[in-house]
Amino acid sequence: MHCATGASNTCDNTTSPSPVRFGFLLPRAFDVLDVFGPVEILQALSRQTHLELVLLGRTLEPVTTEPVSNAMNRFNSSFFPTVVPTHTYADNPPIDVLVIPGGAAARSPDLGPEIEYIRKVFPRLQYLITVCTGAGIAAQAGVLDGHRATTNKSAWKTITAMGPNVKWVSPARWVEDGKVWTSSGVTAGMDLTFEFIKQKYDNGTAIAEFAAGNMEHVMITDWRDDLGFGARFNVTPQN
Repeated sequence: MHCATGASNTCDNTTSPSPVRFGFLLPRAFDVLDVFGPVEILQALSRQTHLELVLLGRTLEPVTTEPVSNAMNRFNSSFFPTVVPTHTYADNPPIDVLVIPGGAAARSPDLGPEIEYIRKVFPRLQYLITVCTGAGIAAQAGVLDGHRATTNKSAWKTITAMGPNVKWVSPARWVEDGKVWTSSGVTAGMDLTFEFIKQKYDNGTAIAEFAAGNMEHVMITDWRDDLGFGARFNVTPQN
């Protein structure tokens, strides 16, 4: 709806409707805040405009955040919440935006259904958003090829290897490239969401600032400001 200012290497001057229907991918072992950080912010937006939430799983059974690999749960913990999907991938409900979270899910050897769904739905999306290592899942689906994108700096080598044809960007808190929006580690997904609201919705800046104030969250407004995490994890500046 609005032209980007500084966060992107592209600028679309055409008018498009603000997204209404947000779909969140729920692969097993997804990171909780990757999903519910943006959901919290979009829920605030939904009090100002009509939005619809779609939670996508392989089945309608609860999806656990517990890793598939025992090596990622060395102490046999049971501290893993579950989320109940509203739709399955096979339902293929209409969505405007697909949000892909990361977490241990990105390293799962069993992502076939998720990758198939991403490939199928990508062409008809208004926007694709990845949070943290969710960029690795999208990269494995091939939908980031040729796009500028970023991911969690602590997992940089692992995730970027999943997308050799992606133009990986660092330093970056988030990166916008046309219909593809990607964020750095976990909480960066919240700053991406605030910026997305500013750009894509009428009165978006005021809505984002009001929501951030209520949350007592200090928004990072410069997409290049990665808070020093690139340097901390020895990620070479690129793109």
